[in-house]
Amino acid sequence: MSPLVTSHYHAPTNTWSHIVADPQTNAAAIIDPVLDFDPASGRIWTEHARALLAHAGEHALRVEWILETHAHADHLTGAAWLKAELAKSGGARTGIGAGIVAVQRHFCGVFAFGADFRADGSQFDRLFADGERIALGALEIEIIATPGHTSDGITYKFGDAVFVGDTLFAPTGGTGRCDFPGADAATQYRSIRRLYDLPDETRVFLCHDYPAAGVQPVAQTTIGAEKAGNTQLRSETSEADYVAFRHKRDATLAAPRLLYPSLQVNICAGRLPAPDAADRRFLQLPVQIRD
Repeated sequence: MSPLVTSHYHAPTNTWSHIVADPQTNAAAIIDPVLDFDPASGRIWTEHARALLAHAGEHALRVEWILETHAHADHLTGAAWLKAELAKSGGARTGIGAGIVAVQRHFCGVFAFGADFRADGSQFDRLFADGERIALGALEIEIIATPGHTSDGITYKFGDAVFVGDTLFAPTGGTGRCDFPGADAATQYRSIRRLYDLPDETRVFLCHDYPAAGVQPVAQTTIGAEKAGNTQLRSETSEADYVAFRHKRDATLAAPRLLYPSLQVNICAGRLPAPDAADRRFLQLPVQIRD
């Protein structure tokens, strides 16, 4: 059975959020939601997440899951806010790959979260392992582990549709970088090869697109189009060539603009830091002093 998919673009972070629905029961999942954030002012708001809820309401969808493809380093997730809102009308569960535990263990030290921080993934309702299958109405969600960009990367497969996070971009955009803690280009190559084993007509829904000026962003492609035309990993690309390419390219990339704000929120399933006595919240910025 093919799911119904609507894709919602968040232009400030070039992020696609998707709503996946079972056409028989209207059960739905939201994948990779965004919380609006302006780092210059520290302002956080919920315009994008509210638009996702509005779409679900307009189409009488029953959102059961809020799913993350990985702990993003380029936007804050709207998962916690959405979960709180959906609790008013039945509730939804949050899910991410089991590799989040390794990500938490690394970054809780970066942010000096202290001994009270639980680096066990318990901030999420469900940690998914490779090969797991869960129901969404009459649909089945298959979990495909796709680490490489990060250690917690997973792909969600709903029938003929896969949601790949930052593992793959549109063919002209290539693949996700592999220089984050726990990332590995050879591992990503093998993850992408697993995806390339799917039928060519499989729909591939992207988490990001970075179009040139005047070009509309692309939300989806196909496995066949990726194998034939991905600028960084085609069907004939060898692992050695890909790893060499990724190492060379990644050495030129700057850190994502929202790296630290995103990760300290996203490894906590979207929960913001607790307020102080004056109801103020603070995000941390680790600094490196170099001569």
